[in-house]
Amino acid sequence: MTKDEAKGLATVIEAIGSEQLGPALDALLRSKLPFEMSCGYLFQFNQPALLVHNGYNHTVSERTLNAYVRGGYLLDPFYVACVNEHPAGLWRMSELAPDSFFSSGFAISKDIHPCVSSDYGTAVEEVGFIIPLRPQVAIVYSLMRDHSSGDFSTTEMDVLSAMEPLLASVFAQHCRLRYADCLRDAPEGVVLEDAFVAILQGQLTETQRFIAKLLLQGHSNASIARQLNISDGTVKVHKHNIYQRLEISSNAELFRLFIDYLAKA
Repeated sequence: MTKDEAKGLATVIEAIGSEQLGPALDALLRSKLPFEMSCGYLFQFNQPALLVHNGYNHTVSERTLNAYVRGGYLLDPFYVACVNEHPAGLWRMSELAPDSFFSSGFAISKDIHPCVSSDYGTAVEEVGFIIPLRPQVAIVYSLMRDHSSGDFSTTEMDVLSAMEPLLASVFAQHCRLRYADCLRDAPEGVVLEDAFVAILQGQLTETQRFIAKLLLQGHSNASIARQLNISDGTVKVHKHNIYQRLEISSNAELFRLFIDYLAKA
């Protein structure tokens, strides 16, 4: 370890429990590789997302961040991974995203997705450390790089992966000191978040609501069929009935219902 690395690590340790942790970690990692933005979120099933580090460098509007925290996060592959107890460690967004995610409303919407270009949707490659704290509760610390700067290379991913034990320990201690009062145990037997229920309550069956959730999160018909162990044809029938009951005709209109709900929340 070099003198500068030791100094950076000392700064991180001193920042645990304070708002300076995120910037200290960013500085430590930037000494190893470049990236444009970073963020940290505390994700809990059926609880609002909590922004624990804002490293967007003033490139994301407060309106978009607020909409994301109010409910946009429900469509984020990192949130979905956390509440489904995905293995810890470093992951590319593309490894977690459903098959139709990058053409979904969330991936191309400036209204609720913090890292979207007005030209062609997702403007960055995002990699994130999933750090579980308890069942269906995790911290995600993400680094983002503009596509114009190139994706994170295999070598860079190896460098970041080597940092995972340190980050897991640091964030676990940070949450114990700073966010212990915010942590909630997931309700038993609940599979659909209140926001999805509120949007679709009274109009759809439980199965239809769950399928609508998967559509919003970026799953194709084939992906939904695999998850529910039903045929593609059955999924198409459910989609037809969902659209009919909601008086819409496309996934885009379903997403607009979601956006409208967040605007009223």
